[in-house]
Amino acid sequence: MSELLSNLLQDARIWQGHKHRKTNQSAELTGYPALDNQLGGLGWPRGALSECLLDTCGIGELHLVLPLMQRVTAAGKTIFWLNPPHTPYAPALTREGVNLDHLVMVNTRDQGDFLWTMENCLRSPVTGLVLAWPGKLASRDVRRLQLASEAGGNVCVLFRNRRFTEQNSPAALRLELIPGEYQELKVNVLKRRGSWPGQRCSIALEHRANIPPEDSPRVVQGPWPRAGN
Repeated sequence: MSELLSNLLQDARIWQGHKHRKTNQSAELTGYPALDNQLGGLGWPRGALSECLLDTCGIGELHLVLPLMQRVTAAGKTIFWLNPPHTPYAPALTREGVNLDHLVMVNTRDQGDFLWTMENCLRSPVTGLVLAWPGKLASRDVRRLQLASEAGGNVCVLFRNRRFTEQNSPAALRLELIPGEYQELKVNVLKRRGSWPGQRCSIALEHRANIPPEDSPRVVQGPWPRAGN
C-alpha cells in the first residue's frame, strides 16, 4: 500500500498544496512571455483541457490563442471552432497570418450533438487545436471531454462564463480573464497542473511577442452577427 501511495504522489496530476512539482506534460507556448512565465515556462497543455473563464466575449480572448492559431495552421493542422458566439472575422485572421484553409467552424444543434462532435474533433489525427464555447457543462461532461483530449493529444481551449469558476473541473489549466485598461487583458491562473494557482499577469493585446507594434494589425474583436442575420 505504501508503494502505491508513493507512486501516486509522484504523479504531477496529484496536487499537493505545499509542494511544487514540475510536470513533464507536453505543451504549446502561448506566445506571450509574461503568461508563459506564470505557467512555468510551458503554456497550453497538450492532451488536456484548458478553460478560459470570462464574463463576456470580445474582451481579447481570441488574442490569447492567436499565436497558437498561427503555428497550428502553418503546420497544416486543423483548428475546429465549436459554437462560437459570433462569426469569426476572416480578413483580420488572414492579416494575422492564420491560414483559413485550416479553419473549420461547427454549430451544433444541442448538448448531445456538441459533446459527440467535440469528442470526434479531439480524437481526430488532423486536429491541432479545438476552440469551443460549450455553455453549461456538467462535471461528468468535462471529464468525458478530458478523456477524449488525452486520446488525441491536442490542445483544447474551452471558453466559459466566470460563474463556472467554482465548479470542480478536471481541466489541467484554468484561466480567469478580465479586461484591463489600455488594451490589456488581465489573466489570473486559477489552476495549473503540477503547481499551485494564484499567478497573475497582464497581456498587452496590441503588442504580441516577437512582433513589432507597427507590424501588428489588431484582430477585430467583434461582436459580429451570425451569417444570414
